[in-house]
Amino acid sequence: MLEYLKELDIRLFDYLNGYTHTFWDAFMIQISDRKFWFPLYAFLLFYLIYTFRNKSILKLIAIGLTIAAADGISAQIIKPLVARLRPCHDAALADIVVIIDRCGGQFGFVSSHAANTFGLAMIAAMLLDKRYFYFKLFLFIWAAFISYSRVYLGVHYPGDILGGAILGILLGYLIGLLYWWARKRYYPEKPAEA
Repeated sequence: MLEYLKELDIRLFDYLNGYTHTFWDAFMIQISDRKFWFPLYAFLLFYLIYTFRNKSILKLIAIGLTIAAADGISAQIIKPLVARLRPCHDAALADIVVIIDRCGGQFGFVSSHAANTFGLAMIAAMLLDKRYFYFKLFLFIWAAFISYSRVYLGVHYPGDILGGAILGILLGYLIGLLYWWARKRYYPEKPAEA
């Protein structure tokens, strides 16, 4: 079963990585670069502080904890433990991998980009109410697009992306639950005066 899943992952990678174009090459390099998204992160930071004032501190701690956990667990624990080569480092795939930019570290499972971006999307979904539906939807689409760029660039298998997305969503959900527990416990809503 595991061999079948690996073969399926390679086939799907070959399909997604094989369709390149010079316009998309440059675009995907930019999308995949964390510095490209700094304005979004800055906007999110200032928007949370401006909108939620004193309540923003706990939200920012939850977001920071989610991203730190996703990045640390994916890069420092899972990647060395699983030790699955990135497709761009796998000599057996040298004939099929299209490497657009640099390859990155040796191991690829799980994708830290996917874990971080899906973690951010999930924690935002947990922290923001339904008035922010379209913003939350945008964050999930953004996470999926960044994750796809990693396969397009030849640095991750789709399975690496799926594993990273699951890790990020799970961490965002758990830290979101922790946030709501802490908020109710330490910052209870004051009853409205009659």
